[in-house]
Amino acid sequence: MDPVSILVWIIIGAVAGWLASIVMKTNASQGLLADIVVGIIGGFVGGFVLDAIGVGGDVTGLNFGSLLTAFIGAVIFLGLLRLIRR
Repeated sequence: MDPVSILVWIIIGAVAGWLASIVMKTNASQGLLADIVVGIIGGFVGGFVLDAIGVGGDVTGLNFGSLLTAFIGAVIFLGLLRLIRR
């Protein structure tokens, strides 16, 4: 993985994690680092889930499809965390 790819993952992770934290109402308890981590994990989760249902969920760079995939995965991930914490 080259440095540009790592930077793209961080940017996509930050934006997707931040948007997901707003939707899931965890924004007040999360900081930037948590948003990045949630977004990156969301990229993997979203890719897996979307691929499993046949829609395709590749995170291929800095584009809307990658952001949407990471966002969907981050929302799923935060939802699962909420269920586990209860």
